[in-house]
Amino acid sequence: MKNHNKGVKLSSGIKGLDEILYGGFLEYNSYLITGGPGNGKTTFCLHFLEEGSKKGEPCLFVTLGEKEEQIRKNAGKLGLKLENVHFLDLSPSSKFFIELEYYDIFSPAEVEREPVTQAIKEKVEALKPKRVVIDSMTHFRYLATDVFQFRRQVLSFLRFLTENGATVLFTAEASAEAPDSDLRFLADGIIELSFSEIGRQLEVKKYRGSDYFPGQHYYEIKNNRGIVVFPRLLFTEKEVNINFEKLSSGIPEIDELLYGGIERGTVTIISGPSGTGKTTLGLQFIKEASGRGERSVVYTFEESVEKIIERALSTNIPIKSMIDKGTLEIKKIEPLIYTPCSFAQLVKEDVEKRKTKIVMIDSTSGYKLSVRGADLTTHLHALCKYLNNQGVTVFLPTETKKITGEFQIAQEDISYLADNVIILRYMEIKGELRRAIGVLKKRLGDFEKTLREFQITKYGIKVGEPLKNMQNILSGAPISIEET
Repeated sequence: MKNHNKGVKLSSGIKGLDEILYGGFLEYNSYLITGGPGNGKTTFCLHFLEEGSKKGEPCLFVTLGEKEEQIRKNAGKLGLKLENVHFLDLSPSSKFFIELEYYDIFSPAEVEREPVTQAIKEKVEALKPKRVVIDSMTHFRYLATDVFQFRRQVLSFLRFLTENGATVLFTAEASAEAPDSDLRFLADGIIELSFSEIGRQLEVKKYRGSDYFPGQHYYEIKNNRGIVVFPRLLFTEKEVNINFEKLSSGIPEIDELLYGGIERGTVTIISGPSGTGKTTLGLQFIKEASGRGERSVVYTFEESVEKIIERALSTNIPIKSMIDKGTLEIKKIEPLIYTPCSFAQLVKEDVEKRKTKIVMIDSTSGYKLSVRGADLTTHLHALCKYLNNQGVTVFLPTETKKITGEFQIAQEDISYLADNVIILRYMEIKGELRRAIGVLKKRLGDFEKTLREFQITKYGIKVGEPLKNMQNILSGAPISIEET
């Protein structure tokens, strides 16, 4: 038996998974990949073998269900290259049906087990594989006369493979009639694949000999890409020293409201009904960041990139020159295509690889569609906390349904996420619909407690003096103090 180094890890070959496994699968261990039909268990294992073949390692796929030809065909559609992967096809052929045999003395399990065991033994001894996949171990149940014998056979089989230098992945189909609890007990590690309302999820349930990133993570299966895993954000990672300098809006009256501006590395909710200018106000801060040479990204869930550009140009924001300079990028996000974790991964790459300093998610109601019924605040909190720890300034335009009447910050309970809350409101004065701007919250400093008139013109944003002679502005129907 070989002297195995238990500390060595083999890459899974799946983008994002090694991050969760803190490097990959521990060498000479066995891992159960479990989940219902259609979750990608076989594809998951094929990535592992493809990665080994790229490194020149002998790899073996033992199939007891699907035929080798079909597996290779499906792998090709996913862009997986298995030319150097060896197969041992023990799936039943059509002859099994035609040449049906009867066993009078011995049980079918006892008769069938020996040739299967011998075929695997000969292949392993001849190939000396470093990576082995068994798809699926559930079929071995039918080669055992009882549960006790099945457990002993599986344990003995896994030890035979690992003692011959292999790291093993094996799949199982769990059902009420045949649960996989015994296989879970025998495996060194368990990765569970499942479906949820948002999309496909995986979770490491067990991982002997190593730490790992716990919790549920999302993954996708794409043609020509195979499986891509999106680890959930761990917002405590890579925290940087944040300089809470104040960032100016470039508009003196707004800076007066904010007592100098908003602090770098904070989250600002810009709240208001549709059409009040939430996106335009966010772009005003981004315009000033561009002037400092800082990169910003706007992720738009609702409007097209072209509409945002046109609207910015109509309000004197030089958005095209900002894009040409590389200080601004606008990305259209289709919320029903992206999951919260795949979107978070996109943001993470923009921050860590492209040095993005300001992020605007436009809007939180659009982002909610990507959550698809799951808890909005949990995902948004993790994303904002991660960005804060990276020193990134975040703007969250948030729409309120009511144009006038009862005041609310947001349709969802997300106000606690914000360091700053800027409110935009409609108000009716003498039959004319006008806008007001104010600051409701500023965690890192004081702010002006008055409201000011807010206008969007072809020359840019215009903000007036404090509306000290008005009251009930937040109701949408202000009245002059002199009239009371």
